[in-house]
Amino acid sequence: MKSMKKNISPIINHRFKTFCRFLFLSPYAFVIYTLIYFVPKVSAADFFIHDGDRVVFLGDSITEQRLYTNFIEAYALTRHPQWKLAFRNAGWAGDTAFFRSRCHPDGGRLVGVEEAAQQPMIDKVIRRSLDRDVLALKPTVVTIDLGMNDISVRPDTDAYNAYVRCITKMVEVFQENGVRTALLTPQPVENKRPDPDKDEKNLAMRKFADGLKAIAVKSGIPYVDQLDPYLQILLRERVGNPDQFIGGGQDGVHPGPTGHTIMAWSILKGLGATPLVSRAEIDAKSKIVVAADACNIENLKVSDCVVSFDRLDGALPLPIHPNAEPALKLAPVLEDLDRYEIKVTNLPPGNYQLSIDGEPVATMLAEEWAKGRNLATTAGPITKQGQEILKAIGDKNDLYFKRWRNVQLTPIPDWAQSPELESRRAAEMARLDQKIAESEAKIDKLRQPQRHHFEFKIMVPLKQ
Repeated sequence: MKSMKKNISPIINHRFKTFCRFLFLSPYAFVIYTLIYFVPKVSAADFFIHDGDRVVFLGDSITEQRLYTNFIEAYALTRHPQWKLAFRNAGWAGDTAFFRSRCHPDGGRLVGVEEAAQQPMIDKVIRRSLDRDVLALKPTVVTIDLGMNDISVRPDTDAYNAYVRCITKMVEVFQENGVRTALLTPQPVENKRPDPDKDEKNLAMRKFADGLKAIAVKSGIPYVDQLDPYLQILLRERVGNPDQFIGGGQDGVHPGPTGHTIMAWSILKGLGATPLVSRAEIDAKSKIVVAADACNIENLKVSDCVVSFDRLDGALPLPIHPNAEPALKLAPVLEDLDRYEIKVTNLPPGNYQLSIDGEPVATMLAEEWAKGRNLATTAGPITKQGQEILKAIGDKNDLYFKRWRNVQLTPIPDWAQSPELESRRAAEMARLDQKIAESEAKIDKLRQPQRHHFEFKIMVPLKQ
């Protein structure tokens, strides 16, 4: 019973208590309360990630950057704060679909041979790498984002055929193990030219992406095209910024937080993520709550050009990386993924400042508040809570990278092999596993929504 209570979200727990009070009122009040507060307003049924999932991100250096993956993790954890979820990043710099970096096959020999000789080589490197780096983590979900290095090595027919066969084998292995898999195209190469769609690497990427889509269709699994949405942004922005990396990176392959936010936006949309965090609407004249979607409004008070209430949300806004704000102008990230809304109608004319827990967050005219505002990036203490979560996610994933790459896979020379050294390795892995578990427990606490006090106060009354 204690564990059941622990898993009830604050908003549901609060509503249950209020529900009990309404039980003693009229049947009409009972029915109205049930319709308002117990009918789900936002469905997560179409989202690829589900409660209880263990998610592994498989990819190359772009995945190893731990940016777009952290943002996807942050979305799932903040949008569904009561779900039990775990995330691991298995990106490896320089990797290809034939796992050049993690398994060190003879790439030239593997890519250049006929299918009959090639397939056994592919089977060997794929199974060995997946067993060690992915399946050992017992995932229920894996996303695959590979291809950038495949086209860089040899953007020809032989490389394409090897790529398709390797990805096909990965999907087969995951399906054999009951792992839900999503195939992601890489984002485009961002060379400094006005026509990135004519870049030979992006043309090759399109061919590889089409092959990826065919695998997804045949296997009945999700396919997400990052290439085209990102390319459309580049084509538009290159007109005025021919000499800048639009994604904020230091080269044409590795975007900064801006580019990774665009990537996360297209991936999350492709995986069925929903935009609504929560929405509240207050009628100041009638002194009523008009709408409360995925949130609960209490203690509404309206007097002397002041509107105040307490708000408890069922989720938190997706935190945006502090260096990724340009992405919000490049793509409709907030509109598509991060709608944390407030609307107050029928305020007396004037300029109103909204404070949350006493912290000023936004000032607008009464008619602007009547149109509503998305507070996802300006919600004061709520936005700060999101930033704490994003940082904690990054810290946890850095710990896992250290555990996996710097401890688990650190080779010991033959001349130094000893049970003592292996024992010390095992002890260090156990120590880091404990720290990772502590980090995940911290994140689980941080991502729980809190009740906040909202107050709209007139700053400059307007003459009638």
